Amino acid sequence: MSVLIAIPARYASTRYPGKPLVPLTGANGIAMTLIERSWRAACSVSGVDKVVVATDDDRIREVSEGFGAEVVMTSEDCQNGTERCAETHANLAADYDIVVNLQGDAPLTPHWFVEDLIAGLRAAPEAGVATPVLRCDGDALNSLLNDRKHGRVGGTTAVFAADHSAMYFSKEVVPFTAQTYGGGDATPVFHHVGVYAYRPDALAAYPTWPAGPLEQLEGLEQLRFMENGRKVLCVEVEAKGRQFWELNNPQDVPKLEEMMAAMGLD
Repeated sequence: MSVLIAIPARYASTRYPGKPLVPLTGANGIAMTLIERSWRAACSVSGVDKVVVATDDDRIREVSEGFGAEVVMTSEDCQNGTERCAETHANLAADYDIVVNLQGDAPLTPHWFVEDLIAGLRAAPEAGVATPVLRCDGDALNSLLNDRKHGRVGGTTAVFAADHSAMYFSKEVVPFTAQTYGGGDATPVFHHVGVYAYRPDALAAYPTWPAGPLEQLEGLEQLRFMENGRKVLCVEVEAKGRQFWELNNPQDVPKLEEMMAAMGLD
């Protein structure tokens, strides 16, 4: 099955304008833009036929082409990354069996997260879309709770059924737990990893649906699938000692750089 990875990137982020071009310094002291680090993460995934950056902004296009990425220009009307991926796939000459949306704010996404995601979707023909979830340890859960305590929108959490079909995604920390957890303790909270794998029919249908009330309230694009009766498969992935966090706010830059230094990531 052929696989395309598209990295949707827009300059006009509400919370963090210009985020794809923010420099992140690795363990070797060399700074690279967020979009380049995300592209490098995508290129490390095995079994992928093509990787492209999908953007509507010439600044992002110029920087991306400068480090060797293939760029697909998309409309300014795309409301989110899934719509941008749908337009990208429609604009390419080839049809792919699976389209992966590796969002441009998650440069610490390990290659096995995406490989396991693709394998999970392949093994679930009834699912049109799949997304990874990572069980939080105490440190990750406390980071999520700390963001909410200080009024910051941080990571997204997911709850799912016994068959791993998603029940809900939220920018609040769900499910509620009153228990206190130590740094390395396993918790009942799952961090949603901002990567998606779509079958082409589900991806093509997505832009034809209006944004529903839950998507608008949470600001989470994947809820549109659920609000239209499409199954979203949650694929549990393992950290294997890797720290994971997305760049959601300016305050996340030093956090990501500290993580890269601790893990020796260039």
